[in-house]
Amino acid sequence: MATPFDVKNSCFLKFVNTKGKLDRKLLYHHFSFLKQLRGVPQEPKYHAEGDVETHTWLVAEALLQLKEWPLLSPLAQQTLLIAALCHDIGKSVCTKIDEDGAITSHGHARIGALMTRSYLWQNSSLTIPFQLREIVVALVRYHGLPLWLLEKENPEKEVYTASQRVPLHLLSLLAEADVRGRICADQNELLEKIELFRLFCQEHDCYQKNKSFPDAHTRFLYFQNQWQTPDYAAYDSTEFQVFILSGLPGSGKDTWIKKHINHLPVISLDEIRKKLGVSPREKQGTVIHHAKELARVYMRKKQSFVWNATNLTRLLREPLIGLFTSYGAKVHIIYIEASLNTLLKQNQQREDVVPLKAIQQMVRKLEVPQVTEAHEVQWIINEERICSLSESFYSML
Repeated sequence: MATPFDVKNSCFLKFVNTKGKLDRKLLYHHFSFLKQLRGVPQEPKYHAEGDVETHTWLVAEALLQLKEWPLLSPLAQQTLLIAALCHDIGKSVCTKIDEDGAITSHGHARIGALMTRSYLWQNSSLTIPFQLREIVVALVRYHGLPLWLLEKENPEKEVYTASQRVPLHLLSLLAEADVRGRICADQNELLEKIELFRLFCQEHDCYQKNKSFPDAHTRFLYFQNQWQTPDYAAYDSTEFQVFILSGLPGSGKDTWIKKHINHLPVISLDEIRKKLGVSPREKQGTVIHHAKELARVYMRKKQSFVWNATNLTRLLREPLIGLFTSYGAKVHIIYIEASLNTLLKQNQQREDVVPLKAIQQMVRKLEVPQVTEAHEVQWIINEERICSLSESFYSML
């Protein structure tokens, strides 16, 4: 039976025992991956406290000791606690020991974000609303940013980008707990870096809200590196619209199209595969080429259309968006998500059922579309529409 994750009544207290300490037994039950962190080594110079599991518990406990902790809403506390438990999950697969004995975990934040989304979405013991899950995912993805911000090529853009996905004041608290939950010689220096991060975000007006833009077109061009002044509106020369569907098989993409934009022509990769006799398990080059040529026919006529495929990763979506905008399109991404049970049920009702193993592989690599990718992104979660994910979670917390 799933534990309700009520937006108004957070179950934070259930994770804390009568002595005000974390209930590790309960947390191990809900977050079974924690045991996989046991014995995963860390570089002693930076983590003299021991393995990743030890560090993770210290970080979670450090959160409860932060002076800002009592001032947070129960929901924000819950979100931060889950992020703390998940923040180094990627080290379980990214940790390497070099020939000279040095221990590294390059890419663990990026991989950890994917692992966190997959785990939380499939975790039947804990039901977490989509918005909060995605905040946790973003906290895991960016948990190192406060420490390395000023070493980035464009710090301003880094915080603007992160602010579209996560409240940066919460990110700074996770980073502080991450530092306080380790034993290292440079702890004070790291804490100073976090303070500089806070000041930088406050100066750029994105510490407790997402960076705002004059309009969606300016925002899109800025994050596509085609506009350098985010506070001044860019000229909108778009001439037609393209709707890119994104979502796992069985999530309800076809149904949504029929209900909401059935007046537009649809380029369906599933239909093209049938027409060409190409199996989803075969190489898809011919299918993609055929679909793009059809898209070019519409775009030359400035005809709006729908591109219907799973489009699960940013790597798959980026070249499509680049192609469509090169013809003058305004791009909308429609992400469709259903609960695991609903998705599996709807998948069985498909003409071409996708094997469970294939769906599980897709879940592990899923990257939910972000507002930085297109002119507009809508998230349709269990048939409910979310137009602004960032505004939604800022208001919830």
